[in-house]
Amino acid sequence: MPSNIDLPYSNIGFIAPDILLPNKSTDMYRWATVACDQYTSDPEYWQDVENITKDADSTYKLMLPEIYLDCPDADDRIAEINQNMRNYIHKNLFVNYRRSFILTRRSTPYSPVRTGLVAALDLEQYDYHSGANALIRATEGTVPERIPPRMKIRKNAVLEMPHIMILIDDPGRTVIEPAAEALLSGNGIQPVYDTELMKNGGHLKGYLIDPSTGGELYRHIFRAMEELARSSGGFLFAVGDGNHSLASAKCHYEDLKRAGLPCRNARYAMVEIVNLHDQGILFEPIHRVLFGTAPERLTAFLQSKGCRMEPSGPAFHNLTYITESGEGRLAIPRELHRLPVGALQLLLDAYVRENAECKIDYIHGADAVRKLGSIHGNVGFYLPAMDKNELFPTVSQNGALPRKTFSMGEACEKRYYMECRMIVDNEDGIV
Repeated sequence: MPSNIDLPYSNIGFIAPDILLPNKSTDMYRWATVACDQYTSDPEYWQDVENITKDADSTYKLMLPEIYLDCPDADDRIAEINQNMRNYIHKNLFVNYRRSFILTRRSTPYSPVRTGLVAALDLEQYDYHSGANALIRATEGTVPERIPPRMKIRKNAVLEMPHIMILIDDPGRTVIEPAAEALLSGNGIQPVYDTELMKNGGHLKGYLIDPSTGGELYRHIFRAMEELARSSGGFLFAVGDGNHSLASAKCHYEDLKRAGLPCRNARYAMVEIVNLHDQGILFEPIHRVLFGTAPERLTAFLQSKGCRMEPSGPAFHNLTYITESGEGRLAIPRELHRLPVGALQLLLDAYVRENAECKIDYIHGADAVRKLGSIHGNVGFYLPAMDKNELFPTVSQNGALPRKTFSMGEACEKRYYMECRMIVDNEDGIV
C-alpha cells in the first residue's frame, strides 16, 4: 500500500489521500458504525452494536467507544483494536484507492441529504488553541485532559478512520456542489458504497473521484479549494465535529516528529469536509441546566455581574430561564461575549467556581430543560440556536467558541465510520 504524500496543493493543507475501503464481499451495513464519541451515557446502544457486528468485519472492532475510555479493561480493548487492524490488513480486506476523494451523500431521519468530501488535512496547518491564526482551527475550546486517552488509542494504531467533520465557508458553492452535480447528473457512475446505516443512521452513498477516472472533476476540486483559500482570510477549515480526535492526531504526529520517527503519513488526518451552507448542516442549540443551587442566590450573583432579571434593550442578550417557580427572563450584557451562549457560559463557570456544590449539564431539547429546570434546586436556561453564518466570523474574532455552543444534528446523524487510511509509513513491516 504505497504512501500518499507529496501531493499537490499541500500548501493549503488539503490533499487527496490513499483511501482504504473494504472489498465488495463485506456486509457494509455491519461494517459502518457511528462515531465513538456518541451515546456516551447509553451502554445499551453500544451493546446492541456489539451484538449486530459480532461475527462480521466491522469498524466497531477498530475503535473504542468513549463510554469505555475509563473502564478497567480499556488498555486490553485498545490492544485488541490494534491487532484487529493488522488482521484486516493481513487478510487483504481492503481495496486501496490511491490519491482519491470520496464524495458522500448522507440522508438521515432529520435531513434528506448532506453532501461531503472525504479528503485529508495537513496537521502542520492545524492549531487547536483558542485564538490561533492557523488555516485549520478548532471551533470549540479544547480540553487538554481529553487528549491523552485518545492519543493512547492512536499510539500503536496502523489505521485511522474519520469521524471528524470539517466545515468550509463556501456560500457560492464552488467546491463540493459542482462535483456532486457532475457525479449525479445521470451519467451512470456507480457508488463505491451504498448502504443503510444501523441503529437509525439513515443511508450513505460514496462516489470515487480519483486521478485516472475523475479527470477534470478531480482537478476542479483542487483548483476550487485553492481559490477558496485565497478569499478565506487565512481561515479555510473549521472543525465542526471531532476536534479532540483531530487534536489527538496532531499531538501524536508532534511526538513522532520530536522523536525523529517516521511520520510522513501521520502528518495528515482523514476527514469529511462539508460546506457550512449545505442544506443538511443544521446548528441546534445546546441548553444549560444548573444543578444544586438556590435560585435566589444565583439571581443575586447574576445581578452583581450587571445582569437584569427582566427583558432589556439591544445592549443585552435576552434569555429565558426556568425554576420550580416557573419561567423568568434574564438579560446579560453583550459586552461579555458576542454570543448569548458565550456570555452565559462565562457567568455559569464563574458561579460554579464559587459554589463547588453546583454542577452544569448540557442538554439537548427544550422539553428536557423544562423537565429538569422545574426540579427543586435546579435552574434551566434556554439558549437560541447559533446562526451558522456567524461561525467563521465569531471564531476569527473571538477564537474558539465556548464548549457546547452548538450541535450539528442529533447523535444518529453524526458521521459513521466507513473509510480507513494507513497512518504508519512502514506498512511492509506490520506484524
